Amino acid sequence: MMDVFWLLFGVALIIFAANWLTDGAASIARRFGISDLVVGLTVVAFGTSTPELSISIVSALQGNAPMAIGNVVGSNIFNILVIIGIVAIIRPIKVERSLMVNDIGLVVISALSLLAIGYGDLLGDGTDRIVSRVNGILLLLFFIIFLRYTFSQAKSGQHEDDPVAEKGSERKELPVWRSILLIAAGLAGLVYGGDRFVAGASGVALSLGMSEAVVGLTIVAAGTSLPELAASIAAAVKGNSGIAVGNVIGSNIFNIFLVLGVTATISPLPFGGITHFDLLVMIFASLAFWLFCWKFGKRTITRPEGAVLVAFYFAYIIYQVMTVTA
Repeated sequence: MMDVFWLLFGVALIIFAANWLTDGAASIARRFGISDLVVGLTVVAFGTSTPELSISIVSALQGNAPMAIGNVVGSNIFNILVIIGIVAIIRPIKVERSLMVNDIGLVVISALSLLAIGYGDLLGDGTDRIVSRVNGILLLLFFIIFLRYTFSQAKSGQHEDDPVAEKGSERKELPVWRSILLIAAGLAGLVYGGDRFVAGASGVALSLGMSEAVVGLTIVAAGTSLPELAASIAAAVKGNSGIAVGNVIGSNIFNIFLVLGVTATISPLPFGGITHFDLLVMIFASLAFWLFCWKFGKRTITRPEGAVLVAFYFAYIIYQVMTVTA
């Protein structure tokens, strides 16, 4: 019963915290003339990726490396197929040109980087596949390059063509102290709410006999991605699609380059039960996101396309469940 209580408590806290974080970050962006997209790619993405970072580090230190890697792979799949899908269903996503040319490509590159590491044992059983400390340091270097690249784009005005950001600038600004307080409270709520959700959901899942890898790919991944989901839905409903899309893109890049980079640097991570199929699904999700944005040159993810993304995720989950029960 306590596991169910913490699961529900975590969901409720995450929803409230996501609204605080979105309001505070959007207000700061408007006050200092920063694009909503840049805020989503950095501040909001870092905040909503904090649960993945904390859970992965704790899992690795406790000897549960498959859960740490499964958390990242599963979260990235969830972020694109579920979050982008649901946001598009709520409100079709108009993707700005600079995002298509620069940032979405980095999502694909980050996924390919992990795929290259994970395919070290192409035909084996996966026991000798590992994210080493050297791999971790290289991933962190890519993360630093990403941050520098994003802020250099912001300074050069690469994201100034974001129509949503321009429309958002007309909204009333909150006092700076209140914006900062909302951001801090939102981040704290997201971290604690995500932790409580994962604790409750993991307890339920493990009691049903699911492996650590599958729990990481599904329950823990969905739980640690709830902050991204809540923040993106809240942003989309309020018309800040730049924050919604930037949050997903930034989170996926943060998860691989920062979360796995830090975790593997602390302790090498064996892939264990994370299969080649799981990595290929992550690549498929990244490419689907990119292709749907490019469709017919309209740079818009429509409601039907959002529904297709969500359907793909449910198909993946059904496959995982069937694999466990087989």
